Amino acid sequence: MNLQNKVALVTGAASGLGLASCKALAAAGAKVVGFDLEEGKLKEALGDRMMGIAVDVSDEASVKSGVERVVAAHGGVHVAVNCAGILGPGKTISKGQLFSSELWNRVLGVNLTGTFNVIRHAALAMTANEPDETGERGVIINTSSGAAREGQMGQAAYSASKAGVIGMTLPVARDLAEHGIRVVAVAPGLFESGMSAGMPQKVSEGLLEKMLFPRRMGKPDEFAGLVRHIVENAYLNAMTIDIDCGMR
Repeated sequence: MNLQNKVALVTGAASGLGLASCKALAAAGAKVVGFDLEEGKLKEALGDRMMGIAVDVSDEASVKSGVERVVAAHGGVHVAVNCAGILGPGKTISKGQLFSSELWNRVLGVNLTGTFNVIRHAALAMTANEPDETGERGVIINTSSGAAREGQMGQAAYSASKAGVIGMTLPVARDLAEHGIRVVAVAPGLFESGMSAGMPQKVSEGLLEKMLFPRRMGKPDEFAGLVRHIVENAYLNAMTIDIDCGMR
């Protein structure tokens, strides 16, 4: 898909991978709208060049309203990038206490159900697009994680939610193929972001030791560059792409 004058919405847009994706898509000529919880942080991050809308992805009504506002402002949705996510760390049993059911539901509500909420409402908007010369109407990119397959201690909820993102990518791509909509997941390893900033140094150093070359955290711009490439490469569909520098 040629991004020039296309409309892209990005969740988790106020920081990290989401913000980098907004900038990369805008640089390619897209009209970008960022979703995040706080409109003030969105305005500060996105500036005047991009529109920001306060959306809670775990709340379907909030997502529906946000997508409707994008369509009203720009006439449609061509690209949706799901970057909103939370960690929710905690051991299954710690000091005689069980992992909180409330936290479990919150993590899956944001990371998995929230992703599916955006997929559904963005895809519905995409079906109204005029197809391009190849028949394409839209592209949806979901953010999974290396933790989906290689979860660390305390990541049961996070890993389960990110594994769910991988699990639904193929069937959703099959569902939406008849509409000319592609669906791809990206599974980043350890990246410079708000999530990694809160990670204990011992844990992050242990993960860095498992990497190949270059042995460092990924940069948000590197993730965003892959997002742009997925949109522009029409033959990428129904798959999960690891971007983790060989970390296992």
